[in-house]
Amino acid sequence: MIGLKVPKKEANRIRLILLEKSFLDHHWKIRRFEENVYLPLNQTPDPDFLKELGLQMENIVETDFEELKKRPRNIEDYLQGRIPPEKMEEFKKSFDIIGDVVILEIPPELEEEKYLIGEAALKFTKRRSVYRKKSAIKGVVRTRELEHLAGEDVSETIHREHDSRIMLDVKKIYFSPRLATERKIVGDQVQDGEVIIDMFTGVGPFAINIARRSKLLNVKIHAIDINPPAIHYLQKNIILNKVQGKINPLLGDVAEVLKDLNLKADRIIMNLPGTACEFLPVAVEHLKQGGILHYYQFSRDFDNPIEKVKNAAYPRQIEVLNKRKVKSRSPGVWHVGIDIKIN
Repeated sequence: MIGLKVPKKEANRIRLILLEKSFLDHHWKIRRFEENVYLPLNQTPDPDFLKELGLQMENIVETDFEELKKRPRNIEDYLQGRIPPEKMEEFKKSFDIIGDVVILEIPPELEEEKYLIGEAALKFTKRRSVYRKKSAIKGVVRTRELEHLAGEDVSETIHREHDSRIMLDVKKIYFSPRLATERKIVGDQVQDGEVIIDMFTGVGPFAINIARRSKLLNVKIHAIDINPPAIHYLQKNIILNKVQGKINPLLGDVAEVLKDLNLKADRIIMNLPGTACEFLPVAVEHLKQGGILHYYQFSRDFDNPIEKVKNAAYPRQIEVLNKRKVKSRSPGVWHVGIDIKIN
């Protein structure tokens, strides 16, 4: 194939010009030999252009180049040429990785290509199992249906987050790795000696994150969930992370469990954005004077969730300490988090 032979000291200047003029062939590696560099070309430049570079037609040579093998940068690269371009536009290239498990969102329009996409995700992520979301999160226990696409059909895994290890079964428990930063934000606020209620704990990512911090020697976290598999894995995670004595796992409906406990907390975590508002009166009842509520809700703004907390807390006064958009749920709707002190 054709190449351009240039002096080594001029190689980078000429390479940039060839790149700008679209003469450089990106499929082949640049060769270096003695005092010269050979640049692979996709077409022969005319004499006038070469003259501008300070070269002549004699600098055009026939030579061999080594093929440049590029590592795919995303799943789309793995699927190049295997799925029509118009369908690729419909594929949501974002996905969740939970430990050794990949969870994809594939639209119905790509039903026939789902296994191709699954294999591409397996190769790209180098994980063990790939599943596809088959339903929205539903039911009291907040789980979704998953369809196995590639790799091993093993849904139990251990996810690493900061310095914690979270064991779970993605088919039995909802877990979002996208809340890792949020869990750190909350954990950083906790002081030693606090009593905490984690109202919808799941497998305990908030609770484990807090309990793992070395400065919190005397923290006590009451972690509650209505889903039996969630509490089962929480008990395993307590042992896995060596935080026995700091976390009290409790199975049952939050309102019923707290009714049986003579408990006032310094801090309550309410990460159930779809229905947490229904439990605000219970949370306020079990929060100490000056206690802090970490309240989450799906909302278009901050005003609505703040108003709900204010109404539930009345006649106690509230002080908004912080508010943030945790992640997008749908166009214009956010999973928002608000830290509120209730005096």
